[in-house]
Amino acid sequence: MLVLGLLLLAVTGAFAGLLIAANLSGGPDYGVTVLGNHVVTLNSLAIFLAGIALTLIMGFGCALIASGSARVRRRRLSVH
Repeated sequence: MLVLGLLLLAVTGAFAGLLIAANLSGGPDYGVTVLGNHVVTLNSLAIFLAGIALTLIMGFGCALIASGSARVRRRRLSVH
């Protein structure tokens, strides 16, 4: 679970970073491009909701990391 949480956290952070870096131009509708490919055109509400979804995914990744480390800690204490 620890590795899955770290992977989820890294992918979410990288995706959010790419979106921010590639889409700094403004306007009422924002065209989202990732690695040179136009993915979708979003308005401000859709961008806000996508940010909430990314935050929830990132929180889930952090929870997986915490539970994985607690599990490893319990196993080490029970073995020794």
